[in-house]
Amino acid sequence: MVAYGVLVSSITQSKILVMAADVISGFAVIGIAFLMYPIFKMYKYQSLGYLLLKYVEGTLMIIGGLLFLSSSLQHFRDLIYNNVHIYTFIVGAFIFYYLLYKTRAVPRFISIWGATGIFALMLSTLLKLVGITYPVIDYLLILIITNEIFLAGWLMIKGINTSEKIK
Repeated sequence: MVAYGVLVSSITQSKILVMAADVISGFAVIGIAFLMYPIFKMYKYQSLGYLLLKYVEGTLMIIGGLLFLSSSLQHFRDLIYNNVHIYTFIVGAFIFYYLLYKTRAVPRFISIWGATGIFALMLSTLLKLVGITYPVIDYLLILIITNEIFLAGWLMIKGINTSEKIK
């Protein structure tokens, strides 16, 4: 979802479109977490952690979208996305892919691919935090980008595996 907001902000100067993309993405992140909760609830603590982190992530996106409307508040939006949102996304995504793996809601290769992509994002983010940049590591981010697109397509076409017993 974040990728769509970034894409919109890179191709348009319209503050309204960027704000709308952020706000819609934020609500979608929260909605998806609530839709996935019944599938994940057998893993009580992890599923609650996932739900909480996605609620925080979505709320940050909504706030970030609203802050984008004001040039004087742009600094706060950047702080949210660069210093808080990215870490809630990373931790929430690790839990998400772990839960997908454990529940077998999707084929395990998708979960492993996603976790690998999130690890690459975490590595890139942490290295940038200490001032180290390697373009090669940034290229590894294609793993999570392609996984998110593939997973969305998989869920729309194939859906969630319900043959595994959901308690």
